[in-house]
Amino acid sequence: MSTPRILTPSRRGFLTAGGALGLGALLTACGGGSSDASSDTAGGKDGAWSFKDDRGKTVKAGKTPRRIVAFTGTAAALHDFGIECVGVFGPTKLANGKPDPQAGDLDVDKLTILGNAWGEFGIEKYAGLRPDLLVSNMFEPEALWYVPEESKKKILGFAPSVGLTASRVSMLEPVKRYAALAESLGADLTAKKVTDAKARFEKAAERLRKAAKTNRIKVMAASGSADLFYVSNPAVNADLMYFRELGVDLVVPDKLDKGGYFESLSWENADKYQADLIILDSRTSALQPKDLAAKPTWEQLPAVKAGQVSPWMSEPRFSYAGCAPLLEDLAAAIEKAKKTS
Repeated sequence: MSTPRILTPSRRGFLTAGGALGLGALLTACGGGSSDASSDTAGGKDGAWSFKDDRGKTVKAGKTPRRIVAFTGTAAALHDFGIECVGVFGPTKLANGKPDPQAGDLDVDKLTILGNAWGEFGIEKYAGLRPDLLVSNMFEPEALWYVPEESKKKILGFAPSVGLTASRVSMLEPVKRYAALAESLGADLTAKKVTDAKARFEKAAERLRKAAKTNRIKVMAASGSADLFYVSNPAVNADLMYFRELGVDLVVPDKLDKGGYFESLSWENADKYQADLIILDSRTSALQPKDLAAKPTWEQLPAVKAGQVSPWMSEPRFSYAGCAPLLEDLAAAIEKAKKTS
């Protein structure tokens, strides 16, 4: 088995590193960073622009930002609402050149990719894009996802930044926040593409609610690496929080690692929790069922023996278009699943 792919580009190693960004003075110098109790957005196409992000900072600019650089999943969410980015950082292309799943519907060949893996961020390339705004998720307060800790001060010196919370709130909240940011940047939330996606999302949510109520099975959200089996916590992960609100019965691990996102188990103890259905982290950084076939404890899990393992995109792109398929896929998996005991 190869080295643990999941640990390098996932939020696991990142969250244990900790550390707040200390952005106040820097953002003020860039034209943002002042706290403001006013509305989240202001300004228009020709006037001054501002947006109150989830750090509580009102980020300001003399005009609406046009040259936006974002984490790949963030750029994909903004694209779904009608806002395009000029550059991205984070998982964008697979080894075969095809788009990473986190890229959503982005045309990755038209974007400047500043880094494709954890720790990669081409600062000179970023400066060359003449950015007006940098946007990313935050899994921990103040920490912009995939902005390297060791170079963040230099990176954040080129343009104002917006951070949007991606955990400890239910999935619908980040979707609404991305919609608000996109609207402030000029998106038309009444466009058919957006309203159709919202209608699909709402229909999918109702389907999942019905499936969870009709077929009362136990679901475990998990991720695999060469050495460890991670059982995710539905009280912290935004998508799992929303699934629970819709009635999905999810395994709740009782011995959480630092950060509270999951419990890490040795493969010898991978059977600690029983479930009828496993939704398995499908990111390119995580091991997939074919990679886990050599793990005896994996093969003996009731859900695995029953063939009830479904892909789980554990880092959603927070748009209606991005989240609707997640709800549909889980609903379909629950509808088909049978109790294993």
